[in-house]
Amino acid sequence: MTIDRRKFLKGAVATSVTAMLPLNWAFAQNRPAGMAPLDVSAVTWKNVDDLPKHFKVLNSSPLNAFPPEHLLAPAKTPADIAFIRWNGLMPDFNSIDPDTWEFTVDGESIETPKTYTIAELKKKFKTHTQQLVLECGGNSRENFYPNAKGNQWSNTAVFCAEWTGVLVKDVLADCGVKSNAVYTAHYGADKHISGKGAAISRGVPIEAAMNENAMIAWGMNGADIPFMHGYPLRIVFGGRPGSVSQKCAIGMGVRDRVHDGKKMGAPAYQVPKNPVAPGEKVDNKDYKIIEEMIVKSLITAPQTGGELSLGKSLEVSGHAWAGTRDVSNVEVSYDYGTTWQTASLTKPVNPMAWQQWKINLKLPQTGYYEIWARATDTKGDTQPMVQPQWNPKGYLFNGCHRVAIRVV
Repeated sequence: MTIDRRKFLKGAVATSVTAMLPLNWAFAQNRPAGMAPLDVSAVTWKNVDDLPKHFKVLNSSPLNAFPPEHLLAPAKTPADIAFIRWNGLMPDFNSIDPDTWEFTVDGESIETPKTYTIAELKKKFKTHTQQLVLECGGNSRENFYPNAKGNQWSNTAVFCAEWTGVLVKDVLADCGVKSNAVYTAHYGADKHISGKGAAISRGVPIEAAMNENAMIAWGMNGADIPFMHGYPLRIVFGGRPGSVSQKCAIGMGVRDRVHDGKKMGAPAYQVPKNPVAPGEKVDNKDYKIIEEMIVKSLITAPQTGGELSLGKSLEVSGHAWAGTRDVSNVEVSYDYGTTWQTASLTKPVNPMAWQQWKINLKLPQTGYYEIWARATDTKGDTQPMVQPQWNPKGYLFNGCHRVAIRVV
């Protein structure tokens, strides 16, 4: 019997939340006969109507959508589970020819501007494959109190996929970087929602472009980058706000100043220079650019709302990441932080990939519990239990993730 993939996914997500473990795509040998792998049809999605029902759509123009938490369980995020974030109009994918697509490197601080086809990038430079976390600066925004303006992302505007391409630093070296270089500038084919001008053009400090985890990628999880994730070429910066990982990339500039492209100015992707009271207004001159993401963790199993029989062990698991740093430990609490237990934690497969953690808990009596998780990075920064420093745009929320469990 062949099971329609979309119907299967819809049914899986609709299954009672009393199920203790998430649907775990890692056990491919256990899937029903004839069921296609998850990572295939994502390449062809072109609009909101193509999305599977497991996505919650925040906006359709520009398109912003995210999956439920438990579907993020795989260590390497499948393309059709990864959150989708556009700032403007998506290109006409039917008109894109990857054989003629070009990527231009220029700017005030480039010695010799050059333009490359994808084939030339593949031939001229060493190919690299690595897993990198992409996280929206506004991930978990809905958890701020009082409410912060912007897309009300839940906790899954983050994913860790495997990217294949060339290193930004190798391409820049081929063009020559002047000593006065300050910032990069990223350019894509997507247009502003009005149809005029760029939707977004952000960048990073030049030092961030000169490491092993800044890429110009054409592949995601061993296949072409899907349309929704930036086909046919994407600039990918692990550990930085997802907005600097330009989709449908057509070029990169190297500037002799902080880039002044679309959505570089305050308050976009910026936080107050100094702490402010919740709800306080902030003048644009008092903001600073978010250049790195911060320590955070996510519980992917069990699903919130589950039930457990008294005396049975509860396995809790998920991911942790810390921007450009590693995570040193993850702790879990079932008594609102009165006590914490240390989870087992894997090392990242490469820098700026997320890490997997798990722990078995024995909940001591019947009743309602909240399971909390917190991560600490290698410089000692730890997630706050409830809410980090409030900011008007709702960026960098990294309070403890929690799920509800009832013991019966």
